[in-house]
Amino acid sequence: MTWMPPPRPGWVRAVNAGDLAPYADAARDPFTVDGLMGEARVRQALDDFGDDDFLEPLGILVSGLEDEAELTILGRWLTRRFILRMLEVRLQLVDYVGRDPGVVGEPITEPLFVTGAPRTGTTILYNLLALDPVHRVPLGWELLRPVPPPDASTHDDDPRIALADEELRGPAAVTEGLDAIHVYGGRLPKECLSAMSLAFRSEEFTARYHVPTYADWLSRCDMRPAYEVHKLVLQVLGRRMPTARWVLKSPVHLHSLPTLLSVYPDARIAITHRDPLMVLPSVTSLVAMLRWAHSDRVDFAEIGRDHAARHHSDLDGLVTHVDRGTLDPARTWHGRYADFVEEPIGTVAKLYAHAGRDLPPPLAEQMARHLARQSQGGPGGHAYSFDDLGLDRAAERDRFARYQRCFAVPDE
Repeated sequence: MTWMPPPRPGWVRAVNAGDLAPYADAARDPFTVDGLMGEARVRQALDDFGDDDFLEPLGILVSGLEDEAELTILGRWLTRRFILRMLEVRLQLVDYVGRDPGVVGEPITEPLFVTGAPRTGTTILYNLLALDPVHRVPLGWELLRPVPPPDASTHDDDPRIALADEELRGPAAVTEGLDAIHVYGGRLPKECLSAMSLAFRSEEFTARYHVPTYADWLSRCDMRPAYEVHKLVLQVLGRRMPTARWVLKSPVHLHSLPTLLSVYPDARIAITHRDPLMVLPSVTSLVAMLRWAHSDRVDFAEIGRDHAARHHSDLDGLVTHVDRGTLDPARTWHGRYADFVEEPIGTVAKLYAHAGRDLPPPLAEQMARHLARQSQGGPGGHAYSFDDLGLDRAAERDRFARYQRCFAVPDE
């Protein structure tokens, strides 16, 4: 085991030592459902949270934060703001629908969902698709604070950008090296699971916190309420800015493809594939860094074991969906990470062709320039090793063999 958490900045050590009163005072307040909901009501001067299907997961999560997560002082402060923002947005969404009930009829036509195991190229593919003017990719600030609907005339300088940027940049300010793994920001394309988090059914919580009771519940729950809120957020975001085609992205969709398709029956799905033994240490490293921003307790091997089981379930389930015909081949595209690395623009062109579109040469050139910029410098490298997981390589290779055979995924 060679993984070690990075050193924390001095101000973070001071906060966690209890030397800065505002943080320490806030951290003393326990997490309770009634307390958090009451504070959100007061802050928004609103009362209606909508359907109560979020109460069970919120209660399980809150208990886990108190009893399992072992949060630092700063971790508690960040987490309180995190949950309060979601509760406040729920209040805002319900209030907005009450004032503009027609928003629930806002069309979402043939959205494209990019998914696949984490660290398989979903982010760079997502960013390339965002360059297409036909597409609309939700930005960080839009998903965190969708109400009121963005307006084209103020979209680029909306004051919510700064609020979202402060929240999204928070973990990177606390944990040195996080940007080398994944860069977050208010103006950057954002994974759409942030919309699902408003239903409190989301891996945003299991990534940030050691909450095994909540994680177990999440793995078995009905995800439809999360996708219904997801759709409502897109409808609100499109109310004043009509959108030709939404492009969304998150690895979590692998877990719930039938539910996704029940809410978005005309969706197209792009699935990326990579050697799972490369995926596991990379995603474990990311989760470990996120948890280190909130807690002194980070068990790298435990995270690795959990993700090995989770991704085996999702990827093996994907093979089953293919075998059973759950996914319409005409609406489902599969791309391999190895092909993308070798010929990125050609791979994107194949995705476009699958959807019945040509990749325009000017757009292809723009994508190539974007990739060139990404390869020049940046926030540093991301070092990770399968050996850090404490897992048996041969056993894991055997466990994922069915998935790799089905999609011709090469070993790396």
